[in-house]
Amino acid sequence: MTSSFSIPEALLPAMNLRQAGMGYEIAVAPESNIFHMTVGRHLSPERRDKPAMVYEREDGSVQVQTFADIDAAATNLAAKLKALGYGPGALIGIHTGQSPDTGIAHMAVCKLGGVAVTLSQLYGPDTIKHAMNDCALPVILTTDAAWSPLRASLAEDVPHLRHVLCRDPAPDEHDLGLSLETPAPADFEPAYTGRDDPALLMYTSGSTGKPKGILHAHRVLAAYAPSINLFFNLAMEDEDAVYYSPSDWAWVGGLLDMLFPAWMAGRPVATSLARFKAEQAYAFMERHRVTHVFLAPTAIKRLAQTAHPNQHYDLNLRVICTGGEALAAETLQWVETRLGAVCNEFYGMTEVNHLIGNCAALFPRRPGSMGRAYPGHDVRLVDAQGNEVAEGEEGEIVTPDTSPTRFLGYYRDPQKTAEMSLGAFLRTNDIAVRDRDGYYWYKGRSDDLIKSSGFRIGPAEIEECLLAHSAVAEVAVIGKPDPDRGAIVKALIKLHVGVSGDTVLADTLRHHVRDALGGYKAPREVVFVTDFPMTSSGKINRRLLRKAERNPQT
Repeated sequence: MTSSFSIPEALLPAMNLRQAGMGYEIAVAPESNIFHMTVGRHLSPERRDKPAMVYEREDGSVQVQTFADIDAAATNLAAKLKALGYGPGALIGIHTGQSPDTGIAHMAVCKLGGVAVTLSQLYGPDTIKHAMNDCALPVILTTDAAWSPLRASLAEDVPHLRHVLCRDPAPDEHDLGLSLETPAPADFEPAYTGRDDPALLMYTSGSTGKPKGILHAHRVLAAYAPSINLFFNLAMEDEDAVYYSPSDWAWVGGLLDMLFPAWMAGRPVATSLARFKAEQAYAFMERHRVTHVFLAPTAIKRLAQTAHPNQHYDLNLRVICTGGEALAAETLQWVETRLGAVCNEFYGMTEVNHLIGNCAALFPRRPGSMGRAYPGHDVRLVDAQGNEVAEGEEGEIVTPDTSPTRFLGYYRDPQKTAEMSLGAFLRTNDIAVRDRDGYYWYKGRSDDLIKSSGFRIGPAEIEECLLAHSAVAEVAVIGKPDPDRGAIVKALIKLHVGVSGDTVLADTLRHHVRDALGGYKAPREVVFVTDFPMTSSGKINRRLLRKAERNPQT
């Protein structure tokens, strides 16, 4: 189903939309480039000195950088990378967290004509080693705090790595701070690429195996323009707008749904390296007069533990957009009645995003609903054979493989890319129902992928990690429904003969995963079992295990 609501004609050009029959079509210009769509739009004499980045350091001091500052630092960094031998098409790893260096690095990679490889500082050593080796990463930008635990182990384990640019570098590394400050040679010329050229390589967990590299072209940001404007409630360019998100800038929520959109609108992003805690987030938003926020539903639920926030904080919040998991109706009600902000949920996945969502400025939201199909997107619900289901019946969400927000493919993995296809459609493995008014209602997953606190977690790599422990004979990792996080990671473990399962071993196994893969992948629940249900082909029947968690009374 295509969009069933109307958009004022005057707004269409800014949203990259044009009329197409009874609906809309997303128009992406051939010269589209992430730099030109963000910082590059605001370098006129009238706008270049507007604030672009507000960075609160750990000591409480604040650094403000203008669009001109970001542009100059990006040019300097691009020139340094070029001098090291990198140019168009080169993969550049960005491992700098939610610091200004990350935004600058993305602009530098655009100027270089390269591809930004986004690497989260939440990754454990095994995950980051896998990502770096999977794409044969030759250079990484990082910080000493994030890199020092990895230096020794990765020196031999990532043989393709040639250069490290680091804040507080080791003797054999380059100084990232100095690279940002050293003026580029006068003859440096950017090598901008176009709409269909690779721009971002983002590593995220799939439903099977280790994290896959999701490759996007520059066009993805242009294709996001309609939905970004809608879930920010047609208020992106408010004169006093200040954007903020605690979501990691290595992933789509923090980068493509927050940082880049703010710069598209010519407005500043407020950021810090502090991990999200509700009280600190409230105080941060108060200090920086934040108006526009992206939060995962889990983060909103944590904020909601303060029943009357406006009695404790002088907030300026205007709109919260949210995605990554279903938003409960009572959470939406709390945001709008107690927090006093509009909350628009949207739905999609890193591979093909912004398919469905809300916009309170244009149509009423229905609490608990995912929203309607966004303009420029053809969204359908189908059965296992690819046939469309009737109104009110459950079906898998699919969209044509020509979707404007679709990825270029999984990096060097055409087989995995092909697995997303269902005829002429792209699969999501998400199940929903559509009502007579075009609203979608989320019903769950059809595969093993776990959606927890906004993270998409593939169980296979957790199982592999647990099997590497000497106590574990067999394991199945599934998602257990959870009212606060959407789902939690649950590990069912069969131990080797002679090994006893107890709380000490459960904690040991949990920390084993945390240390190797990262804390967000560690099982929150560990259960020791004596046997598993099996399929006819002799495999653990995870479908039955998931069903038992959804329906514990049966």
